[in-house]
Amino acid sequence: MAALAQPGAPTRFQLACMTLPYSAFSFERSLEGIRAAGYEYVAWGVNHFGKPLLAVDAPPAEAKAKADQSKAAGLTPVMMFATVNLEAPSALDAHRRRIAQAHAAGIPFLLTFGKTTGGERDAFVRNLKSMAPEARAAGVTVVIKQHGGNTATGRDCIKIVREVAEDSVHVCYDAGNVLDYENNDPIAEIADCAPFIRAFAIKDHRNTPKDEDCGPGFGEIDHYRLLRPVMRTGLTMPLAFENIFEPLVPRPRTAEGVDTLARRSREYIESVLRGLSAVI
Repeated sequence: MAALAQPGAPTRFQLACMTLPYSAFSFERSLEGIRAAGYEYVAWGVNHFGKPLLAVDAPPAEAKAKADQSKAAGLTPVMMFATVNLEAPSALDAHRRRIAQAHAAGIPFLLTFGKTTGGERDAFVRNLKSMAPEARAAGVTVVIKQHGGNTATGRDCIKIVREVAEDSVHVCYDAGNVLDYENNDPIAEIADCAPFIRAFAIKDHRNTPKDEDCGPGFGEIDHYRLLRPVMRTGLTMPLAFENIFEPLVPRPRTAEGVDTLARRSREYIESVLRGLSAVI
């Protein structure tokens, strides 16, 4: 059975900007900007200049080289995307390759998801069960996040984690997707989900005046209420900033503009955590 978080010591949060917001720029420039924005941790995105940052079939040595590059820039990589949906025919082999890459890079969390509609849920669960022993042996935790369908909410993801029943499979909570995909309220379920959460995909969402994902603090999600239930888990928990952009207006055209938003997002979440730490 997947181990639950035990309340007690303060959670050790790792604020990690994803390279995803820098997808229009080089990986090197993303690292430079993230470090300049005050982060110590990085989560690898998917593409840069329209090309994969790390192909599924890339050798583990390539992942290690990118980890070395991240560290040379002053950043510790803590999470990477699987990039293949868990219900896909190639999912098991792809995730095994990603686990090997993460192990070589010293990355503790592999982030994944799927659509899991209709009869796809069985394959989703079966693939997680099959890869779990390899993930555990590699020191990698596979974390699933909400992505609509049978994973629309945190409670949906918890059902899957319980069914898989492996310590190497847990939840990366994505409140923005919970509000976005089917207009569910993440705050209404976060206390129930907290024992199963090992990471967060930090983003926000706004339904009014436009239905749009955005950076934390720009949307309708109360991050004080979102993070309060995980303040004393005793765990080391990445907060991976997936979306840092302002709603309603065009995204920055320059890397410097992205840097500014990356810093603002970090400062906002740091302010939330300081406030919660003072009262919990």
